[in-house]
Amino acid sequence: MFDSITGSIKSAVNKIRHKDDAASLKKATTELRKSLLKSDVHHKTTKELVTAVELETKRQGIGQDSFLRALQSELTKILTTEGNQGFVFSPTPPTTILMTGLQGSGKTTTTGKLANYLKLRKKKVLVAACDLQRLAAVEQLKQIAAQIEVDIYFDDNEKDPIKIALAAQEKAKKEHYDVLLIDTAGRLAIDEELMQQLHDVKKAVVPDEIFYVADSLTGHDATKTATTFKEKIGIDGVVLSKYDGDTKGGVAISISHQVGVPLRFIGTGEKMPDLEVFIPDRIVSRLMGAGDIEGLAEKTAAVIDEKKAKAVSKKIKKGEFNFNDFLDQLSMMSKLGSMKSIIGMIPGLSQMTGQLKDMDFENSDEIKRIKALIGSMTPKERENPSLMNPSRKRRIAKGSGLSEMQVNKILKQFKNASKMAKKLSSKGGMKGLQNMMQQMQGQGGPGGLNLPK
Repeated sequence: MFDSITGSIKSAVNKIRHKDDAASLKKATTELRKSLLKSDVHHKTTKELVTAVELETKRQGIGQDSFLRALQSELTKILTTEGNQGFVFSPTPPTTILMTGLQGSGKTTTTGKLANYLKLRKKKVLVAACDLQRLAAVEQLKQIAAQIEVDIYFDDNEKDPIKIALAAQEKAKKEHYDVLLIDTAGRLAIDEELMQQLHDVKKAVVPDEIFYVADSLTGHDATKTATTFKEKIGIDGVVLSKYDGDTKGGVAISISHQVGVPLRFIGTGEKMPDLEVFIPDRIVSRLMGAGDIEGLAEKTAAVIDEKKAKAVSKKIKKGEFNFNDFLDQLSMMSKLGSMKSIIGMIPGLSQMTGQLKDMDFENSDEIKRIKALIGSMTPKERENPSLMNPSRKRRIAKGSGLSEMQVNKILKQFKNASKMAKKLSSKGGMKGLQNMMQQMQGQGGPGGLNLPK
């Protein structure tokens, strides 16, 4: 999601590669300024960042390493705003969050994504449908809650959002929920009626924090509306939605700096798992092309069952990996979110994301065919892949609606994948994989910026 800005930064760095003098530094800062403005970074943020980088590079001694260190340091400062990072829990449950934003910003979807994020971290979550302004909002939240399997409070007969919010809060307290997310009303534009309603809901439920959902596709308008909400309602954090559709991406750099509240989360795709915590130093690492291994580890840890992973690892080593295990792995992969967001966190591969079509892993034709094939197997066949013979394959092809050629192809892919997994699970294979990852991290990876240590 940061490939455009990363490319711009790399272009600026190249201006200072061969000549370590004031003229080359001027070219680099000019290129950086143009690139940031072109990427939709706010002009005030751009001016402050470029000026600071230039002064710091001169102080350290002009050179590519000093320019990179200065840029890394100043980007971190710009992105770090006083306040909480990620999700902060109240000492006394439930943690109550008021979700605010304009219509069309992705507020209701973001409420679902945040609920899913918390559920994956073993939290008991209740969402409250208090957006009575948009006719489809309550129904949309019902569908999202059913999809991610979290509880929802709604009242189709009640027209007062304050009463719904208070009833939801009472339910959350009585039934020991960890978090209550209240989806509030939005409008096409900021007006007094909307602000008064939000103010009344805030006064009634006294939330722990208020999140403002900003549509990244609106560019600088997202900053203006977030500032207005801060002034009129008071907000504790911004969640940037639809960031996967923003080809410029600069709003992520400047919004918290201009609004004066921290950017807490970024929506990186259409799926429920496509929500990432915004932690400044990790984001800077990605902007500089060095990936975010720590973030990727946290994301996978929230999805992968450690006991199951160990059990599967043992089965792989023994050559006992079967189709039931394969289905479990596919299910876990689908919970990780879009492939683009995952690739972007791997050192050296972030710039590949622009060349990738975002794969809908769970609903891709290939995954559907695999699930249909396994669904047509008997329990014994799933447990023992070696039972596959021509007559069984013909029966499975007929039952799954696939051709025999497609069945043979999938079975061959499964066999090859099992062999590769067994090879990597061996001591030598794992060591080789670790060495490869260490090399990628140490060198910034192919296409990385080789950050000075």
